[in-house]
Amino acid sequence: MFRNSITNQPRRNNLTGLRIMIAFIGILLAFFVYWYPEQQILEMVDTIQSHLTGQPPACLKYVIMIDAGSTGSRLHVYRFRQCGSADPVQLKDESLFVQTIPGLSSYTPDLAAQSLDPLLKEALKSIPLHSHKKTPMAIRATAGLRLLGQEQSEKVLDAVYNHLHVKYPFPIIGGRKNGVTIMDGKDEGVYAWITVNFLLGNLKSKDIPTAAVFDLGGASTQIVFEPEQIDPKAMIEGDHKYTLTYDNQDYILYQHSYLGYGLMEARKRMHRRILKLTEQVKPDLHVTHPCLPRNLEFSFPKNDPSPEATFIGEGLHDACTDIVKDILNKNAVCLAPPCSFDGIHQPLISEAFAEKGPIYIFSYFYDRIHPLGVPPSFKLPELAKLTERVCSGDYLNELPDGDLRDEMLDRPEWCLDLSFIYGLLSHGYEIPDHREIKMAKKIDGVETGWCLGAAIALLDEANLKEQDP
Repeated sequence: MFRNSITNQPRRNNLTGLRIMIAFIGILLAFFVYWYPEQQILEMVDTIQSHLTGQPPACLKYVIMIDAGSTGSRLHVYRFRQCGSADPVQLKDESLFVQTIPGLSSYTPDLAAQSLDPLLKEALKSIPLHSHKKTPMAIRATAGLRLLGQEQSEKVLDAVYNHLHVKYPFPIIGGRKNGVTIMDGKDEGVYAWITVNFLLGNLKSKDIPTAAVFDLGGASTQIVFEPEQIDPKAMIEGDHKYTLTYDNQDYILYQHSYLGYGLMEARKRMHRRILKLTEQVKPDLHVTHPCLPRNLEFSFPKNDPSPEATFIGEGLHDACTDIVKDILNKNAVCLAPPCSFDGIHQPLISEAFAEKGPIYIFSYFYDRIHPLGVPPSFKLPELAKLTERVCSGDYLNELPDGDLRDEMLDRPEWCLDLSFIYGLLSHGYEIPDHREIKMAKKIDGVETGWCLGAAIALLDEANLKEQDP
């Protein structure tokens, strides 16, 4: 008994010491988690792993991309792993996403610049201090600012550059000329195509079919896809043809951006078209509107000095669809057939895009369809039935009390929005009824849209460039 007590004593001491060490490590970890941002902790872990394994360091790189959209400004911080410009880009995560409303076009130039301060302050906290001066940043305005006109938009961009360049440590790549710009519509679409296909893993090999992407913003809409049933050499030349080199692979893309056909601009077009059709019959300030809920009264300012018009909703799905077809201008002269709408050449989806390639829609497509219970993958006839139920009022009548019902009662454009979205996808872009359509706000936790694609280009422009045809 005595001998056993003596031999067990060192073991008890060792066990006690081990417990103290584990407790100390736990306290130390808790301290780091509490006081340090997650990004800094992960970076320290990567450094420790590098020393323990003898492998090269993680080569963490941060990129800030500011999306100055028509309805608001959004800041993305991406973390990449890339040790050299020739190495493939690996996305670790989207470490920060913050936004503010309204967009830059709603402010005077100086106030527009200051509206970005809350976003940049979050970026300062998110990115490790020692990486601030090494983190490239760019500001890309889209169609909303373009609609202001060149003179006014340039004043806004000048103010934004001067403010951010002086106040924040992040280098604006390209300076004022190329770092703070209104993005060309074709780049907006192609970058969105890169984002989706990068996140899906479709760019790892040319043997993997790529996805077609359809983006709907407030002022414009974009289509981009790789026509797989057409010899690239046989594709009609023009601005729609985009030759992209990514990771030493060439992609011949069809792209087009329709300025004035974003959701907010489409609403205005439809309201004005209904006014015009009514005034041809009788000038009246009270106008029936097939795309608004039955008996709803909705005021809309007219373009001339006369008083605003009052729309009285009818909730007529078929008549609303006719208005959508009208504003899509399907009867426009098509100089280079086949054409989609507004006289724009587009290879037919049914013929040029392989059945195995997925179709993705996002931005306002997602924001207006998803809340109504549409599954992530659907076909256009399903959307048509939903649109008819929303326009007739049946959908709202069947909704229980709750946030969605309150939102539908507060916002009268649901019938109009769904009718336009359905008409754009079906009659405009001519997506066949039998094709599956996938809608996604995020893929693997990262926002869809053009920002990630633009960030990859900013990180290493040598791996991503447009070539002359």
